[in-house]
Amino acid sequence: FWYTKIQQRYPQNKYVFLEIRYSIYTFLILSAFIAFVIWANKNGLTMAYSPIDKYGYGYYFLSFLIMIVIHDTYFYWTHRLLHWKPLFKFAHKTHHKSTNPTPFAAYSFHPFEAVIEMGIMLVLVFTIPHHVSVISVFGVYSLVINVAGHAGFEFLPKWFVRHKIFKWHNTSTHHNLHHTHFKSNFGLYFTFWDKVMKTEHPKYEEEFEKLADIRNQANELVDEPALAQQKAAH
Repeated sequence: FWYTKIQQRYPQNKYVFLEIRYSIYTFLILSAFIAFVIWANKNGLTMAYSPIDKYGYGYYFLSFLIMIVIHDTYFYWTHRLLHWKPLFKFAHKTHHKSTNPTPFAAYSFHPFEAVIEMGIMLVLVFTIPHHVSVISVFGVYSLVINVAGHAGFEFLPKWFVRHKIFKWHNTSTHHNLHHTHFKSNFGLYFTFWDKVMKTEHPKYEEEFEKLADIRNQANELVDEPALAQQKAAH
């Protein structure tokens, strides 16, 4: 398992505890946003609808994709804004204390940044017609991608970053480079904005493939004893 680690060293416990503490603050703020959205739904103030048949299953899935694209754009540009020196010192520096992030870093935000991050929820529910369940699916997907981006491990195959379609999707390596270099790789779900705005780290693909080679070599070493035993048995 160690050979999938992006940074071979492990973070100090004090930084892990810091990530957990700020994540608790973030989830308290998230709870307040969720409570407000539930209240707004009950009072008919959002664009939520039911049943699914009102717009059909095609739109159900399309609305989810629209949310992902909007959120990726929102995240990229607010993230760039948070790297503006005054805002970085005031708020975003908290998140970047995790130079070797763990999954707990995914929501380790200063409260000010947490409010900005959760603001996407309001943008979506008040502007995009959506079935009541889609916002929950979106939330789970966002959580999974965010945690994966901060996992500190890379499991995706070597060809991923060269594939004409998959190269546009983010990876754990992509975001890990942001935590080590700060001035590149600002995207969340996709690499689109980083590529268009030329903010993608120039050695991203090289680093990704280097990690994949290490993983493949380690797998071969692990498999060698088993292959030797099989040959001996025959």
